[in-house]
Amino acid sequence: MSLRAQVRETEGDFVVLGSLFKKKNKALLGVDISSTSVKVLELSRQGERYQVEAYATVALPPNAVVEQGINNEEAVGDAIRQAVVRSRSNAKNVALAVAGSAVITKTIDMSAGLSDDDMDFQIRTEADQYIPYPLEEVALDWEVTGPSDKSPDMVSVLLAACRSETVERRKDSVEIAGFEVSKVDVEAFCTERAFSLLDAQLEGEEIETVAVIDIGATMTTLSVMHEGKSIYTREQLFGGSQLTEDIMRRYGLSEEDANRAKLEGGVPDDYESEVLGPFREAVVQQVSRSLQFFYSSSQFNDVDYIVLAGGTSSIPGLEEQVQSALGTPTVVANPFISMTLSQRVNATWLANDAPSLLIAAGLAMRSFD
Repeated sequence: MSLRAQVRETEGDFVVLGSLFKKKNKALLGVDISSTSVKVLELSRQGERYQVEAYATVALPPNAVVEQGINNEEAVGDAIRQAVVRSRSNAKNVALAVAGSAVITKTIDMSAGLSDDDMDFQIRTEADQYIPYPLEEVALDWEVTGPSDKSPDMVSVLLAACRSETVERRKDSVEIAGFEVSKVDVEAFCTERAFSLLDAQLEGEEIETVAVIDIGATMTTLSVMHEGKSIYTREQLFGGSQLTEDIMRRYGLSEEDANRAKLEGGVPDDYESEVLGPFREAVVQQVSRSLQFFYSSSQFNDVDYIVLAGGTSSIPGLEEQVQSALGTPTVVANPFISMTLSQRVNATWLANDAPSLLIAAGLAMRSFD
């Protein structure tokens, strides 16, 4: 069932979230809507080898997305339309994601003897135990993840829920652009799925625990992977927009001119020492603080690797500074390092944008579930 049907129909007091877990094979365009841009990505696959068929990124106007929530569906829809045209993709069906902070996840144990229909009914009947929102405002999905540790007669079920308005606004933006949403995911799940694409970058033996730190414009997300599975996620308000604000204050520039200077250069000679250097230090502190939160809430006291993702991770010298300060091997994410590219894809542009396309890659991989 498509998301179009699911978000419009109710089952009891619930709106269905729309295939967070239910999987169908269909060519999909991954659409990542962040606070400052829309990124689209289409992948194909022959055997185990992926190819980038199409990709593009388009900046959003100010305040179109505020605190990870869509504030202007028309503006986001227009950006999606522009990005797809720019990418030259022919895909009509879309996979998109909601932010992890907007989703409540809970693992519960249920009888292994229940049919899917009976399990679904029981979960929805008892959902108010796990969800602190009015149930009529909730979008919900679930998946059996395996046998329960508590009893051989039980299975573990992962429940995911968010406000239906969160899904609706993103779906509406896609439909305004002229496309249909087939799957809705959670950003943390996308990162976990795309993590396998980074294997070629991780050098060494016995690499079990990896911290993926996605530094966006306004939000930094730490996802810790252990043996390829996500075991910890934490978001904090910090990102590349702080560097833009620092440039604006230091040199009296508008936001547009500051962003252009940040990306294209042309800043005064003291930029490195007075602005960029201190910002890199702030990033290192945020990375260290995020990891300390993880260590204090788990049995782990270190990680084997740090992967920097998000647009801010491309800042010159940041990778080396993080590695030097924390003493942990560090790389900047490139999920396309082992992929071939179609003739529609500009290799230089893709390489520049690669660190910010991890979630889009995880969404595009939904085509092959």
